[in-house]
Amino acid sequence: MNAMRLACLLLASAVLTGCATAPATKPIPGAPPPTPLSALLQKQVYQMTPFEAGQYIAHMQGAEPDLRKRIAAIGRQNIGQPYSLHLLGEFPYEIHDSLPLYSLAQSDCVVFAEHTYAMALSGSWEEFFWMLQRIRYRDGVIGVATRNHYTEMDWNVANRWLVTDVSGELAGAGGPWYDMKVDRTRFLATRHNTVRDIPVETSRQAYVPKEQVAAIASQLQEGDFVNVISTRDGEYWASHVGLVVLGPNGERHFLHSSEPQVREETFESYIGRTLERQERNARAGKRGQALAGFKFLRLNERITAPPMAPQPRPGRPAA
Repeated sequence: MNAMRLACLLLASAVLTGCATAPATKPIPGAPPPTPLSALLQKQVYQMTPFEAGQYIAHMQGAEPDLRKRIAAIGRQNIGQPYSLHLLGEFPYEIHDSLPLYSLAQSDCVVFAEHTYAMALSGSWEEFFWMLQRIRYRDGVIGVATRNHYTEMDWNVANRWLVTDVSGELAGAGGPWYDMKVDRTRFLATRHNTVRDIPVETSRQAYVPKEQVAAIASQLQEGDFVNVISTRDGEYWASHVGLVVLGPNGERHFLHSSEPQVREETFESYIGRTLERQERNARAGKRGQALAGFKFLRLNERITAPPMAPQPRPGRPAA
C-alpha cells in the first residue's frame, strides 16, 4: 500500500506542479528511515529504492555543484544497470499500454539519458519526477501523442532549453547532412492505436561522420548529448543516444545504455565494436544498419527549465 500511495503522490506532483521546486524536507508518513550515506553511496542507482534515490539526488546537489560533473557522476553511478528495450509508457495516466512513467531498475538508451539529466537537474525525488516528464514530453504534457518519439525532430527540438545542436559547427563547412521525414499521424495510429491529425514534417540534419570524430573529440564537453546516426538503404536516423563524459586524462568517453548494460567506453572503442558487428553480419549474410556518424548536442551553459504546460482536459467521444 505504501508503494501504491507513493506512486499516486508522485503522479499528482508531476501533473499538478507548475514549476520545479524542492519540497519541504518533512518526513513522509510510513516512509522507511533514511539509509546511512556511507551505505547509500555503495549502491548503484538501479539498486536503490525511490526513497533512497531521493536521498541520493539531494546529496548530489550539495556534493557536486558543477552540473557537468554531476551528470557524469550520476551516470556512472548507474554503470551496470541492465538494458531493456521499450521500458516506459504513460500508465496509469493513459492506458494504451501498461508501461510506467519511470524506471530505476532497468534502462534503454533514451531512458538512461533522460533519467541522468533529470536527476542532475533536481534536488529531490519529487523534482526529479517533474523534470523527467518535462524532458520526456513536449511542454511537459504527459501523453503518447506528446512524447518525444523522434530523436532529431522531437527530443532535440523540445529540449533546446537543455541542449543545443552543434553538429554542423563541429563537422565544418561542407559537412554531411541527411533529410528526414516524419509522419506522426501514421506512427501513432500503427504503433500506439492513437488517432491524431498531425502534419507530416521534414527536416535537414547535419552530423559528424565517424571518420571525423577523433579529430573533433577535444571540442566535446562533459554532459553533452550524443545521437548515434545509422543508415540503411539511403535512409538516416538516430538509432542510439548517450552522454559525453571525461576519462581520467581528459579523453572523451561515451556513457550509454545498450545490451547488456550501461557502460562507459571511448568513442574509438564504440566505433570499433560497431564496425566489427557490421562485418560479422555481412559475413553471415544479414542485412543490417551501418554506422554513419554522430550528432552532438552541447549542454547549455545556463539552464532554466520552462514551466510545464497545464494538462488539457481529455476529450470526450462524439455523441
